[in-house]
Amino acid sequence: MQMPFYLNEVMLVIAVISSMIIAIIFPDFGSLFQAFPVYCVMINFFLSYLSIDLESVWKALKGHIGQILAFTVLKLAVLPVIIYFIFYFVAPAYALSALFLTGVSTGVVAPMISNMVKGNSSLVLVVVVITSVLVPFTLPALIKIVAARELTISFLAMLRMLALVMFIPIIAVEIIRYLMPKLVAPILKIQFPVSLLLFVLINFGVFYRYAPFFKKEPSVIILATVVVFVLATIYCVVGILFFRKGTLANQLAGAVMVGNINNVLVIVFSSQFFGPVEPMVAAMYMIPFFVIVIPLRYYRHRKTGAV
Repeated sequence: MQMPFYLNEVMLVIAVISSMIIAIIFPDFGSLFQAFPVYCVMINFFLSYLSIDLESVWKALKGHIGQILAFTVLKLAVLPVIIYFIFYFVAPAYALSALFLTGVSTGVVAPMISNMVKGNSSLVLVVVVITSVLVPFTLPALIKIVAARELTISFLAMLRMLALVMFIPIIAVEIIRYLMPKLVAPILKIQFPVSLLLFVLINFGVFYRYAPFFKKEPSVIILATVVVFVLATIYCVVGILFFRKGTLANQLAGAVMVGNINNVLVIVFSSQFFGPVEPMVAAMYMIPFFVIVIPLRYYRHRKTGAV
């Protein structure tokens, strides 16, 4: 029997929340890292992409193209619009946050989460790659189309920022793989401690600027926590229902693909063009990002009688 959490995941959640609080309490200290977030998220994606084998992606894609494309459309286009309008009428202050988190790509560590719940990790890997490539185009388009009346932000500016953050790490990974393959293993060995540091630096460089707002409106932090757990619940249900006629492994993979998202990208992206609520909600999603393992394991247990 596996434990619901590994020490690394607990350390990551603690680091993310504590660094966010430190930046809010000591904004002068946080301001020292204001130039770091974009570069840190690029390095983080580089480390994450390095563990993805594209050959495995192509193998998993064969024979499942139609289903994967349908899921991708749901993930990047249909569901974000539905969730946005639900929040627009129920909790309008969090509608944009819901749109960003729902419409962002599947997280690059989602295959690991899928392994923890015994989902179809090959399927997850394919969707990670496809959504990562598409999101620089789909997310800005969603924002301009769905929230056009509220925003005047340039579509090209958003696309340029996302493309820079997503594509440069992918290109760098492929260069390393072909020219210096012996570096891959040593880099992967230090992936977690480096990623932990990067998350902390990102939060320092993002949340210091919103210190006056959060000190004046501390209830936003509590509400953001409620919002992310509501979203995570919806994501799991939608992912399972999409693959309801498929295998249990596919149902669990569906929940992971919708629920384990690139929330760190949303933190950096939304802090560039929006804020302060949107980065806060994205940061708080780090909690259900890992907690999601518990209900999915329970779901598997109810279906199979196994842990």
